[in-house]
Amino acid sequence: MQFMYQYPETTGSQRDMLDAGPIDVIARAAEHAGWRGFAFTEHPVPGARWLDAGGHQTLDPFVALAYAAAVTEHLRLLTYLAVAPYRNPFLMAKSAATVDRLSGGRFVLGLGTGYQKSEFFALGVDFDERNALFDEALDVLPLHWSGEPFSYKGRHFEARDVIARPRPTQNPIPIWIGGNARVTRQRVAERAQGWMPLFGPPTLHTTVRTPAVTGVAEMADMIAEMRDTAAARGQHLDVLYPYLDPTIASPGKEAERHREAFAELERAGVTWIAVAGTTGAEADTVRFVEEFGDTYLRS
Repeated sequence: MQFMYQYPETTGSQRDMLDAGPIDVIARAAEHAGWRGFAFTEHPVPGARWLDAGGHQTLDPFVALAYAAAVTEHLRLLTYLAVAPYRNPFLMAKSAATVDRLSGGRFVLGLGTGYQKSEFFALGVDFDERNALFDEALDVLPLHWSGEPFSYKGRHFEARDVIARPRPTQNPIPIWIGGNARVTRQRVAERAQGWMPLFGPPTLHTTVRTPAVTGVAEMADMIAEMRDTAAARGQHLDVLYPYLDPTIASPGKEAERHREAFAELERAGVTWIAVAGTTGAEADTVRFVEEFGDTYLRS
């Protein structure tokens, strides 16, 4: 099992990004400390009311991960997650292929259908089409990455005998899909390389429009079912679990309890654990990254 560091999100409407420290400094520290992945989420135009109710700002995840790629050698680079319906799928495919090629094949495209109606409106995307647009993206991405001529007619576009280069380094770029709905797990089993379940309070699941998963045991059953559905591909599917226990912010405290929790998750079928960083200053972020590495990754 491997650990993914998620760059801290900035909550509220008054603060700006990068309060937790420069990306190059934090990415280098994470790699040196033994983390295996680095992640950014996405909200291109969040509403002010949502921000003041606890929502968060983000950087553009593709640009930020390309920057992190330039100062690291081994970290996997994950969009956790990018909202597929927000973009024309050809532009998303180009961004993903670019980061993958520039990073030497370290990119993972984490995708979701999205849930913020105000962002859909601001971006001119029909909220009610989000599932259909998501499936279109899953069609287009491998065609674009093939580097071969193809045609594709979508709901709002038509590509006629086009060729997209460069080909990404990986074939294919891994796609991990976020959400708890059965349709999400079916998409993973049939068309993706990883699943990113969502955990949190009931209000969170209502906000993001996905069913709640009640605990590790239920998730383990879902993982087993998904891998069975995927047949021969199933044993290779990744599962990224968001570790939300706030006491993890002090890595040295209750370390044994956290190790036991990690072991339980691994037995359930989890292959990656995502840990969100602290939201303090640069020194606090680096300290957490290094202490976590000393406690769990290099011990």
